[in-house]
Amino acid sequence: MAFRTVNPASGETLAEYRPDTVAEAIERADAAAAAFRAWRRTTFDARGAVLVRAAELLRRDREAHAALMAREMGKPVREGVREVEKCAGMLEHYAEFGERYLRDIPVETEAARSGVVHAPIGVVLGIMPWNFPFWQFFRYAAPTLMAGNATLLKHAPNVQGCAEAMIEVFREAGAGDAALNVRLEPEDVPALMDHPGVRAVTLTGSVRAGRAVAAEAGRRILKTVLELGGSDPYLILEDADLGHAVEQCAVSRLINTGQSCIAAKRLVVVEPLYDAFVEQLSARLREVEPGDPMDPDTVIGPMARVDLRDALHGQVSRAIDEGARLYFGGTIPDRPGAWYPVTLLTEVRPDSVAGQEELFGPVACVLRARDEAHAIAIANDTPFGLGAAVFTEDRERGERIARDDLDAGACFVNAFVRSRARLPFGGVKESGYGRELGSFGIAEFTNAKAIWVD
Repeated sequence: MAFRTVNPASGETLAEYRPDTVAEAIERADAAAAAFRAWRRTTFDARGAVLVRAAELLRRDREAHAALMAREMGKPVREGVREVEKCAGMLEHYAEFGERYLRDIPVETEAARSGVVHAPIGVVLGIMPWNFPFWQFFRYAAPTLMAGNATLLKHAPNVQGCAEAMIEVFREAGAGDAALNVRLEPEDVPALMDHPGVRAVTLTGSVRAGRAVAAEAGRRILKTVLELGGSDPYLILEDADLGHAVEQCAVSRLINTGQSCIAAKRLVVVEPLYDAFVEQLSARLREVEPGDPMDPDTVIGPMARVDLRDALHGQVSRAIDEGARLYFGGTIPDRPGAWYPVTLLTEVRPDSVAGQEELFGPVACVLRARDEAHAIAIANDTPFGLGAAVFTEDRERGERIARDDLDAGACFVNAFVRSRARLPFGGVKESGYGRELGSFGIAEFTNAKAIWVD
């Protein structure tokens, strides 16, 4: 069956792409493995020059890339431009710091000389999602290539145009076959993992997909990094700057039309501020109406696919059945496309669908906590552990909670959670394992090789 890209704003089919056969995918893996043998011998300076050139190409065509994202998955072009710029900055970061991150580490022993070097391991298969179609790819591909590895991209079916555009960026930048694209049905991916040149898999996606990939990788003893779902708690304590907390929560919840793994999903508010927080958040969210993603003034567009919109609406309906109050929104509009309104649920129970599952769309859920200890307990009472935030005027208090009390891979104080090139990114519990970005991200797919010279 062909992969179809569909404009979620209209339901119009944009293009169809024939999936690769297993034999074609193996040929692509052969090419990437051959490229790896040469690429690993290049210098850090040479690899960095390719990354810098890729950044230049991205910036040159940023408006076209943003428009492509808008057409294929509904991202407003204003956000698409920012995404492309973020990718370019991250490429430049690894071009500048990659060699430093992977510098040799001398170790004092009885040997004449000993230490650790970081050697590339081979071809890394990247299985990427549709929600940040450029960022998710470059986030892993830049450090992977800078470390001397090659990569195969298996992107989500609904963003195949984005996949081709990104691989073309690397090809024009000089990476050659060290970065290639494959179009495979899910059931054919294990055959690609059997290729002897493929030595690692990185996946950003659902918990279900993560379990499947980890199981297949385990059978083949392949290194994996999994960045899975999130249901990030944002704690609003009694001494928080209420206006600032509301704004940060609103911005975070609406990024990418709410389709972000690190969006503010569960807003846990202590009793003294609860009613005022709900009132101010409601006023802030009511200002935002979904609009044409091609309009530069649009803040949120349609969701990426109709089936995803319908699944989200099902979760909202179940949450209401379980006692949540529908403050506003929650109605599927009568129009073509994958549209869903900004929705606010209050009085959400921690043990309900909205308290335990990931709601991937423009739905804000507010939970009531008695005090700090109760808020922390609610925050951690989830299978996820990707990001978290705490809002308090007392920075030392906030940092203590972030460091010692919240079970998450990234904890922010008085700001919404976001990824940054210099800091590691990843989760705990069902949000996955391993890290991307920073020094940790580039070291993930290297062999920390001990060297002893007698």
